[in-house]
Amino acid sequence: MEQVVIIGTGCAGLTAAIYTARANLSPLVLTGTMPGGLLTTTSIVENFPGFPEGIDGCELMQNLQKQAERFGARVKFGHLDSVDFSGQPLKLVIDGDPFETRTVIVATGGDSAVEEATYLTRFASKVYLVHRRDSLRASVIMQERALHHPKIEMVWNSIVTEVLDVAQKKVTGVKRKNIATGEASTLACGGLFVAIGHTPNTAVFKGALDTDEQGYLKLHGGTRTNVPGVFAAGDVADSVYRQAITAAGTGCAAAIEAERYLESLECGRP
Repeated sequence: MEQVVIIGTGCAGLTAAIYTARANLSPLVLTGTMPGGLLTTTSIVENFPGFPEGIDGCELMQNLQKQAERFGARVKFGHLDSVDFSGQPLKLVIDGDPFETRTVIVATGGDSAVEEATYLTRFASKVYLVHRRDSLRASVIMQERALHHPKIEMVWNSIVTEVLDVAQKKVTGVKRKNIATGEASTLACGGLFVAIGHTPNTAVFKGALDTDEQGYLKLHGGTRTNVPGVFAAGDVADSVYRQAITAAGTGCAAAIEAERYLESLECGRP
């Protein structure tokens, strides 16, 4: 029987791991399909407090994981298959294996298109960013970097309608349509990467946890979800700020609330 299972190893998940580990709860931390979260695709993180010159995204996440493991957190490389939150103990299936736990902290995060386009310039000679609107919703500094990057070309008001030569097990280009004018054209390229902005990773919790119309987990005071013992932290429950530092803050909050919930169980309180 686990005391705490944390799903996700981004800023929220690893901060929650640090706090619950320091409370001697020996949390089990599940990496999911992207160990370290979205920041591992960012070359330099410039807005995380304490790093005046910035820090490599991978290095930051590695440091957080080492800090959590130092206090007793156990990191498991695996994927969450399903959940059963119908009662205590809470039940999870991870890579086909059943687990039981008293508390769960969901920190599964979301995706970001502009970050990924900028990251791809490290490997590609040219990156087309096809966007169905005529403006971006990313942070101002990320917009500026994308719009002025010599390797990035914006393709506004457009959607991809066909990927060319997939049957030959390669990509030679895509067909795109301008949704404002109806104009169709072809972009020559050697690869296609799909990114759909900030989309919360909550599909596995469908039917178990309350979500809003966008798929973000609904919170019922603090970091509490609609299920007692299940808490949410980071971008998975944040459609407003979506920053590394706010994710870390809610990871701390979720850890404290999980610890208090466990204390209430020991005392026989609901």
